[in-house]
Amino acid sequence: MLGAIHFGVLAACFVLFVPMAMAGWHLSRNKMLFFSCALFISLAVCVHLTPYFPSVSDIVASVSSVVVYDHRISCINEVNQIVWDVKPKPNTESVRRNNGSKLDYFDKNWDWLKSRKVLTCEFQKLDKFDVSELLNGSWVVVAGDSQARFVALSLLNLVLGSDSEAMESVKGDLFKRHSDYNIVVKEIGMKLDFVWAPYEKDLDDLVVSYKKKNKYPDVVIMGSGLWHMLHVNNASDFGFRLKQLSSHVESLVPFSPKEQEGGGSVSSRSMHLFWIGMPVLINGMLNTDEKKEKMSDTVWHEYDRSLGESKILRQMGGPLILLDIQSFTWNCGPKCTLDGMHYDSAIYDAAVHVMLNALLIESHQTL
Repeated sequence: MLGAIHFGVLAACFVLFVPMAMAGWHLSRNKMLFFSCALFISLAVCVHLTPYFPSVSDIVASVSSVVVYDHRISCINEVNQIVWDVKPKPNTESVRRNNGSKLDYFDKNWDWLKSRKVLTCEFQKLDKFDVSELLNGSWVVVAGDSQARFVALSLLNLVLGSDSEAMESVKGDLFKRHSDYNIVVKEIGMKLDFVWAPYEKDLDDLVVSYKKKNKYPDVVIMGSGLWHMLHVNNASDFGFRLKQLSSHVESLVPFSPKEQEGGGSVSSRSMHLFWIGMPVLINGMLNTDEKKEKMSDTVWHEYDRSLGESKILRQMGGPLILLDIQSFTWNCGPKCTLDGMHYDSAIYDAAVHVMLNALLIESHQTL
């Protein structure tokens, strides 16, 4: 391409300047004729060179695509910018009389930060109709420990909306101790699987199983760390396991087309991948001495550092978008937890809305 351009420029110079130089002496006495000839030759050269350069529309399109891509990256980076307003309810006495928990004493409201960058992304809290449209026909997998279970509950609460009877049934089945759960929401054709996978090895095995079966969910929300911290208590091993998990996840994204039996191919598609961050642990509120000893602030920070160094998160160059439970729980504070580890449903509701807004950005959809 460059050689063609160089040759074209050389030819243009020859066509333009040689005739002008030869005719210059003869035309020097008639300036109007001289400049008319020069203009004619210049236009001829421009026409000659046009095929070697991109069109204006191509240039505009390429610039626009870069701007849109950069905007998407910027908004993904800002999607966890949540602020909290936690204040006592005006009727705490009635809550106390009804044997409400400490969590019921406070109103917990959240919204996205009102900074210029965040406002340009137009994040929104989605309602049942929006979520039904976004997740219509989707297969969603939520995998991990109790934090993941709460995320699954918040997502189903949003999808099922005001159907209190259905939600009571969901809670009874979803919170069976250390078990998997699945549900199909027939109205929108959405399938949700909760997979009890408290260790990183469990998540790794799950990801590998999708590749072996050649069946991939549309959305995968996963997270771990608390069980490893309590029962293994080795941040270096945690980081090693996460690196293994990251490499297997990266081998799935993007998918290459697969050959079907009898010929043809399955078109490529992509999973939307999210990581549930660990909550802030309030050591003095943990409910056993073993937890207080093994899940200290020092150990928590070591695990958090290992998470960053594993590069499993998108912000570190990895494949998964962070749902920043750490930030949410830090800003909501002790008023949002009873045991220093599991938090009020508002935390997981916020995480679900962050996930849905990121999903809108990733899938190029609008509501």
